[in-house]
Amino acid sequence: MRVVHIIKVTRISGAERHLLLLLAGLIQRGVDARLVILVERDKPMDDMLAEARNREIPVSRLVIRRDYDIALLWRLRARLRDHKPDLVHTHLVHADLYGYFAARAAGITRVISSRHNDDQFRYRPRWRRINRSLWRWYAGGIAISDSIRQFAIKIEGAPVEKITVVHYGIDFEWLGDDEIDAVRRQLRSDLGLESDALLLGMVCRLVEQKGIPYALEAMRRLRAQFPRAHLIIAGDGEMADELRRLASALGIADRTHWLGWRGDAADLMAAFDLLLVPSLWEGFGLVLLEAMARRVPVIASRVGAISEVIVHGETGILVEPRDVPALAGAMARLLDDRALRKYMGLLGAARLEERFSIARMVAGTIAVYERVLETN
Repeated sequence: MRVVHIIKVTRISGAERHLLLLLAGLIQRGVDARLVILVERDKPMDDMLAEARNREIPVSRLVIRRDYDIALLWRLRARLRDHKPDLVHTHLVHADLYGYFAARAAGITRVISSRHNDDQFRYRPRWRRINRSLWRWYAGGIAISDSIRQFAIKIEGAPVEKITVVHYGIDFEWLGDDEIDAVRRQLRSDLGLESDALLLGMVCRLVEQKGIPYALEAMRRLRAQFPRAHLIIAGDGEMADELRRLASALGIADRTHWLGWRGDAADLMAAFDLLLVPSLWEGFGLVLLEAMARRVPVIASRVGAISEVIVHGETGILVEPRDVPALAGAMARLLDDRALRKYMGLLGAARLEERFSIARMVAGTIAVYERVLETN
């Protein structure tokens, strides 16, 4: 079985990390899987290429000069003719459009699309029309969660029989108690904090979707009650300066620590006492799985696929998006109960091992491929 995956990349985030894990797993299962990344001229994504090659994934890149780049269509068609795949698998909107039409121009009729999110632009009438047409032509589709599947069916017009849920999976190694203690000590030392400081962590892009202002406001409410509590934010994005100003205006600048983008964010989470994910919308959220792998309980918004990952009251606490009093209340409850934090963290680790392994993700993806090959 030969498959070419196509995705536009401007940073290594959730969909990109998922794809690297998926392709490496497919190759281990004997699938001839290749990756074509579409990049902007000023963002060549050398790190994505290097990461793919480190995982022994055959990878190449093509420059996309603008959103509407007809020349890219023909260059991508030539690349597909060289590879001669049985299937083309596209990820995210640019790859969906260019990948489908380039595949058809190359004589490839089996095109599968993965849906990773329910971004707000997809609700616009123009995009709803485009996606309804694409779904009529796709041979099949994968949604990373049931909520995304329902979105694709209701908003994009995906035929029920064409789209299958295959949850994200992650590669994880359990850290021993001594290793976790070492990470906890190191981060607190790096930040100049006491060894008993309570750390609430966020690992995300600094964008509207992630609901960071609500976490900052909740921290303001808890400042006096929990003098040892600090908010750690790892990530970068377009709202960075605005959010720093907000933290200062709220009087919590000294209790908020901005780490910027961290390549070791997954391991860094072992230092957190709990993870905050107050997103306004979320396709899945790999960060949830990474926290579970470090036995860290999660407080998150009840949006998108989050409730498919986090079991309210067992592996974490779910609140409504933008509900600052509920968010602050959940934070206070866990900050005040070390035993509950540990219990939820252990349950989260068990759920991760049972439901969100790479093996399950790869097997589910191959099952979709086999069904498409048999019926198309």
